[in-house]
Formats: sequence, C-alpha cells, structure tokens
Amino acid sequence: MATSAPRILSAPRVLGDVRATLGEGLCWSPSTQSLYWVDILEHRLHRDAAFGGAPRAWSFDDTISAVAERAGRAGLAVTLRRGLALFDPESGGLTRLDEPEPERPGNRFNDGKCDLHGRFWGGTMDFAVEAPNGALYRFDAAGRATRAVDLGWVVTNGPAWTRDGRTMFVNDTVARRVVAHDFDSQSGTVGAARDWLVLAQADGHPDGMTTDAAGRLWLAHWGGSCVTCHDPDSAAELARIELPTAHITNVAFGGPDLKTLFISSARFELSPRQLAEQPLAGALFAVDTDAQGCPAHLFAG
Repeated sequence: MATSAPRILSAPRVLGDVRATLGEGLCWSPSTQSLYWVDILEHRLHRDAAFGGAPRAWSFDDTISAVAERAGRAGLAVTLRRGLALFDPESGGLTRLDEPEPERPGNRFNDGKCDLHGRFWGGTMDFAVEAPNGALYRFDAAGRATRAVDLGWVVTNGPAWTRDGRTMFVNDTVARRVVAHDFDSQSGTVGAARDWLVLAQADGHPDGMTTDAAGRLWLAHWGGSCVTCHDPDSAAELARIELPTAHITNVAFGGPDLKTLFISSARFELSPRQLAEQPLAGALFAVDTDAQGCPAHLFAG
C-alpha cells in the first residue's frame, strides 16, 4: 500500500549566522532540546538551541563528521578522520577508539548513525574525492570496528533504516545511487544490495538522509538545491522542499514533537560567483512539517 505524502507547513527558515564550509552530522538531542551538527572541513562541532538559548561550538584538530549521543551516560560518540571517538562537551575530554583503516591513509570517515541496538555505523570516503576506497564499518559498544561492506565507492553517505529494520539504505553519492541492503537488525549483518533510487542529473547527488515514523525516507541533494521525501517501498517521490543554495548535505527531525526538519548545507565547491548568488550557502535551515521523525538511536558504549 502506498504511503501518504507529508505536508510541508512552512518555508525554510535560517537558524543562526554560521555559514559552514561543509555542514553535516545533524543529531537532535532530546535531553538538551538542541541540535548537534558539524562543519567537517573546519573541524567544528556546533550545538544550537533551536528553540531558545545560546549556541555553543567546539574545535577539534581533526575532521569531525557524524554525531550520536551515548546511552546511559553523558557525552557523544563522534567520527573523526580515522575512526570513532568519545567526546564530553562539558569537560572537552576526547577518547579515541578504533581506527580501522591504517592501510587507506587517503580516506576519512564521513556520514554515520547508530542502529536500533546502539551499534555505530560509519562510512569512509577518499578525502580527495577521487579513489573508490569507501567502506562501511560497524562499531560495537566497546568501540571495536568491523568492516561490514567494502563498498568500493568514492563517497559514502548514510546509513538509514526502514521502520522494520530489515533494510539499510546507503548512498553511493558520486554515482547518484541510493542502495538498499538486506539487513539483520539483531546481528547487524549486511546482506544483498539493490539499486533503490537513481537520481536524475538535474537532481544532484544523494547525500545525508533520515527516515520518519511513517517509514518515509527524506533525502538531501548535493548539487540539487532540495530535500525530497520518498515512499519506502516504491521510492516514489512524495514531497520536495526547495532550498536557496545548491549543496544540501543532511537532514534530521527534531524539536519538542520531532516534526521540525533540520537541513544542513555547504559552501564547499562553490565558485566566488556562485557564493555571491547564494548568500545562504552553508546555512542551517529548519522546516515545519506534519511528519514525525524517529528519535536518534543512542550509542551503546
């Protein structure tokens, strides 16, 4: 049965005055009622109290690309260039965990999220965006990494999961493909893959994504100036949000009722002329919807 289309209840509004070089890593924190997000290339972690309160930011000596809160204890799990780390925003303490790609020095970690059982999933990519060296890793509660899939992609984004946990979506960004993998939620085993959605050239490249409580997949379009919402079975487009800048990088639901869609963007790879034409490049946006998101899963470690 086809999934109903969501309603978009507001135009995109800009949050704060930060214009990120490469905004990413959106994670809503119910405990603090704030949004964590990162600027990968500026090595910055941001926390915005989207509904009141002062923003905060932390600097790192390394790229930081994805964020998850920890289960049962304070602090965050974050992906740095080489692997997973634990970070305490209050003390500034940083503990590096497994770094699983010593043989691939040109790679860095990119997008990532936790699954239902608290395992952290992170994908890697070639920093120069040239070599097909990307892989997908699963970190257990102790921070030990397992290479789940050696993807052979230039840029890896995602993952996201269907509501029943039996399918995991991962984006082959350069090839414009959203790939669906069979997934065993209990064991964390990744199975057979199939092309789920291939974007038209005019729609850019699939970047970050999330699923809502109805199972619909929301997709950020790098180079496509939009976010789209898709039926979880047919991949049919159900809704589109146009943004005033080209490189849209990630999406996440948040707010008190999880009905606000937060959207990050980037200034990276825009020419001086494009930057002049797109003064909101790199901004963080928010859009009101009637869709309800799912709380972000917490890292078990």
